[in-house]
Amino acid sequence: MDWLSTAITIIHVIASLGLIAAIVMQSGKSAGLSGSIAGGSESFFGKSKGIDALLVKVSTVLATIFLLSALGLSIFAA
Repeated sequence: MDWLSTAITIIHVIASLGLIAAIVMQSGKSAGLSGSIAGGSESFFGKSKGIDALLVKVSTVLATIFLLSALGLSIFAA
């Protein structure tokens, strides 16, 4: 069971870092931190709602993986 909790921990860390990145990259109404990061890429990629929709889907999937891995850690690491 030690390898299982290690694998779940790795998945949990990757999901948490990906979730942080996906949320920060989303454009908000006030365009705070995400506006400063994505501001330089607007001229390269173009500002479209397709990227925002993709980031919402990615953050939903990563949040689900994060939730399930946290549940798995609470079950298998005990």
